[in-house]
Amino acid sequence: MTPVERPQETTTVPLPFFVYGTLRPGEVNHDLFLRGRTASEEPATLPDTVLYDGPGYPYAVHRPGTTVVGELITAAPGDYGALLAALDQLEEYEGPGRPGNVYDRIARDALRPDGTAVRAWVYLASPLIARDLRERGTEIPGGDWFNRSGKPSRHSLGSGWGVSG
Repeated sequence: MTPVERPQETTTVPLPFFVYGTLRPGEVNHDLFLRGRTASEEPATLPDTVLYDGPGYPYAVHRPGTTVVGELITAAPGDYGALLAALDQLEEYEGPGRPGNVYDRIARDALRPDGTAVRAWVYLASPLIARDLRERGTEIPGGDWFNRSGKPSRHSLGSGWGVSG
């Protein structure tokens, strides 16, 4: 499987989530959706992906040679199914190839700081949105939502790092 192939949705192995925007520790959606529902949270990067600024949240788009900064989030035991459903709803993901998707949930290899690859779910901009972003979007330099220029982040105020719960 190449890094961008869409896996079967019927996977029986729970995957961690790679998060790169408002679901990162210290951000508003982390507090709303993840706090108390995770077993671990660790820094990671997503190769061959670029980050674009959106209306209060970012979009990740496949692009070879670029990297997005984020975290690997592992659901707490017993919370995986409910968390997956909640994140699918938040990200407006209705299923593989659905025309109404804002994001597509795709299994990709994220990298831990030591270079270890970890297969994880990531929400990438749907194809139509990705096309528009490539044509006229504002790229976030360095691929780090926390370092976007002129945009305050709750993280920059020093809130909420570490494992939830």
